[in-house]
Amino acid sequence: MSKYGVLVMGPAGAGKTTFCSALIQHLRHNKRSCFYINLDPAAEEFVYEPDLDIKDLITLEDVMEEMSLGPNGGLIYCFEFLLENMDFLTEAIDPLSEEYLIIIDMPGQIELYTHIPILPSLVKHLTRTGALNINLCATYLLESTFVIDRAKYFAGTLSAMSAMIMLEVPHVNVLSKMDLVKDTIGRKDLKRFIDPDVSLLDDDPTDNTTSADDGGDPATVGNVMGGGSFKRLNRAVAQLIDDFSMVSYLRLDVQDEDSVGAILSYIDDAIQFHEAQEPKEPADEMDANWQD
Repeated sequence: MSKYGVLVMGPAGAGKTTFCSALIQHLRHNKRSCFYINLDPAAEEFVYEPDLDIKDLITLEDVMEEMSLGPNGGLIYCFEFLLENMDFLTEAIDPLSEEYLIIIDMPGQIELYTHIPILPSLVKHLTRTGALNINLCATYLLESTFVIDRAKYFAGTLSAMSAMIMLEVPHVNVLSKMDLVKDTIGRKDLKRFIDPDVSLLDDDPTDNTTSADDGGDPATVGNVMGGGSFKRLNRAVAQLIDDFSMVSYLRLDVQDEDSVGAILSYIDDAIQFHEAQEPKEPADEMDANWQD
């Protein structure tokens, strides 16, 4: 029996847990079942209590104290420990029917999604190639305020593309917190960031470099984050993203239920959720109305 799930990822502060809460609320309003898993060993506050919490297995605070590790090293250790104890996930997920949407809330450490092979190992266990046979979709959130700084936007997009390549599952990329930029950036200008394009750097309002900057010392304070070398690096990153043409974004405002529903529809399509659901029988009272 197939199962269906979504892996909610993205950098710290992108609104992953907030999106999970909005998604759960939307599912409940539409009488759909869901199973909420928290895999962030440092998370403390939730609108909806997780059905399964990694902190019941291991916590970041305990690891940092007992292993004398920092936050990043401690988080990696937590996931290595999880991979050695996958029964923690298997025993909870295995009984779920295909009616459930499994929502997995991930931590915000970018290394987990980009160049450490921990998450690909977890995904293999969860998906059809592993023990749980979950039709899994990854949803990568990037805060929409990144579009104000083009360099930051392309760096975030590069991490999203890296996650797509590493995990090898269907991806839905989302610009979150749209309510924070709707009064700052016009709708027409915002559309340009839906499909990343290197031409966005041609009219960057934050670009203060001049031809004189190209001959300066790239190690000076002014040139490290604003000189000609930095500009060429950004263009190389943007061109790489443009050449691969893998990333495009949906817009999300968690305060708008229609926006949350639109994201959910893309997730459902990516995991082919509705194709496995049995048609609902007409209500008895509808039959009675036809007889009348």
